[in-house]
Amino acid sequence: MFEDKVLTCRDCGREFVFSASEQEFFASKGFTNEPGRCQECRAAKKAQSGGGGYNRQEREMFPATCATCGKETTVPFRPSGEKPVYCRECFQPPPRNNW
Repeated sequence: MFEDKVLTCRDCGREFVFSASEQEFFASKGFTNEPGRCQECRAAKKAQSGGGGYNRQEREMFPATCATCGKETTVPFRPSGEKPVYCRECFQPPPRNNW
């Protein structure tokens, strides 16, 4: 069903093989576009963007005291003191409307 294809990398201009097994894998994942970069350029792009394709920085955490149990915890926002802060065990998300 699939046959090896020779493609040209949009970054370095070198030709690379898009193998039949890679095409089958892409199809199984629902990908419709062929790769635009060779393996080396894809790896370089991934490394440049932080590894997983996301340029995510480590989230800053702030100390807080749980309003329910008094346990010391950390939260991903700076508590203002205007609203209660809860530890993971005491936090209950609001009920969802399942309309």
